[in-house]
Amino acid sequence: MRTNMTSTSPWEDIVGYSRAVVCGDQMFLAGTTATDGNGAVVAPGDMYAQTRYVLEKIEQVLIRANSCMADVVQTRMFVTDISRWDEVARAHREYFHAVRPAATMVEVARLIHADMLVEIEITAIIGSSNRPAEGAMR
Repeated sequence: MRTNMTSTSPWEDIVGYSRAVVCGDQMFLAGTTATDGNGAVVAPGDMYAQTRYVLEKIEQVLIRANSCMADVVQTRMFVTDISRWDEVARAHREYFHAVRPAATMVEVARLIHADMLVEIEITAIIGSSNRPAEGAMR
């Protein structure tokens, strides 16, 4: 069974995608950036703060799907400046130290807005952690 999860982002209709797709016990979460509910970029210039904001947004989507950060099996991080990898890694570690998902980080030329420094997508297996869905593993 497939369930498309949407958000309030206008981009989903413009581009034709879902925030997340759940198939059985698997969740595939689309690339997520540090934009607030009004579409404004959060913390321009601060890669660490943007990464934390993105991970908080991801956590909220997981909770909506009765999942949690501990169910994440893979993360893919796209950064605009790989020399600042440690800022992204620090935030990633704060959320996933005990989980240790398979992780990829690559540098991209740019994201859709010049102030966006990081975009993250995840794959999760819902219920794989045998942990309650409330809260991140920090």
